Amino acid sequence: MSEWTTVGQRDQVEPDAPLGAAVGETKIGIYEVDGQLHAIEDVCPHAAALLTQGFADGCEVECPLHNAVFDVTTGKYLRGEPCRDLKTYPVRLAGTEIQVQVVSA
Repeated sequence: MSEWTTVGQRDQVEPDAPLGAAVGETKIGIYEVDGQLHAIEDVCPHAAALLTQGFADGCEVECPLHNAVFDVTTGKYLRGEPCRDLKTYPVRLAGTEIQVQVVSA
């Protein structure tokens, strides 16, 4: 298991404004849903677009390049252009710091 890595501050994430971050080569999107933070891979598997630049609404994010929609709480593909599910990552708060845990392959 890898260590926790700080990727931002809690006040950088709002329900309609996710935070894009990177841990090494891994791009991660941090989303707020009902006051809870969720971390998913930030690169759409279909079009290689950054999902944090897409449209976030509730627990869903839509790819900015095509219409694939994902659940940010589970990483599940929901509808639109066919895609695989997204990877999710453990996320926690350490004071006001947002930390994620990325397992190295």
